[in-house]
Amino acid sequence: MQLPISNPLSSASLGPAMISAIVLAGGRGSRMGGVDKGLQSFRGQPLALHSMQRLLGTGSVGSVMFNANRNIAEYEAFGAPVWPDGLADYAGPLAGFLVGLAHCQTPYLLTLPCDTPLFPLDLVQRLSAALVKQDAQIAMAAAPEREQGGQTRLRKQPVFCLLRVELLPGLMEFTQAGGRKIDAWAAQQRLVVVPFDQPGDDPLAFFNANTLDELQALEGQTGSA
Repeated sequence: MQLPISNPLSSASLGPAMISAIVLAGGRGSRMGGVDKGLQSFRGQPLALHSMQRLLGTGSVGSVMFNANRNIAEYEAFGAPVWPDGLADYAGPLAGFLVGLAHCQTPYLLTLPCDTPLFPLDLVQRLSAALVKQDAQIAMAAAPEREQGGQTRLRKQPVFCLLRVELLPGLMEFTQAGGRKIDAWAAQQRLVVVPFDQPGDDPLAFFNANTLDELQALEGQTGSA
């Protein structure tokens, strides 16, 4: 059930001690030629490490972990726990949600992909404020996207979520029944969609680098400080 979209800027957000985060780096990287996407360089650091440090630098979460399915030792060297999928055959980001919730030691879990390095610095603040205000179970980001006709529409960014850990049993049932789509699972919960379309929001904040060329082009962009 999707709750009304609200302006989260008027609500108090959750404290960092209540929130853990998981950086999702468990994909095949097929559009990057099969390389491990989280280990590709962005501004002199592996993408996954960049995401962790950017997030910790905001002071908005208490801890970070990784979801990865290969090169585990390299991810462990970043200084955070690493959890592979519990589902077989690279089951997608929802598998990362599942292991994140299973190992989360706080009431809330933030999920974010490793390939979107310019994500908003106020991501957690705005998601948590909307979740609290609407008494939601999931707060999901949405950002403007230009369509082929030149018009702009607000598009959900389903890998950027703030979740209540109480969702774990239901997610286990959903995935055991073969469910793999974040949107399909989220639609069964109390969901609030949080727009990142305010004046001053970075239009590249949710741009994900699917190819090495896109990653190289993104590296030259300023993005949010």
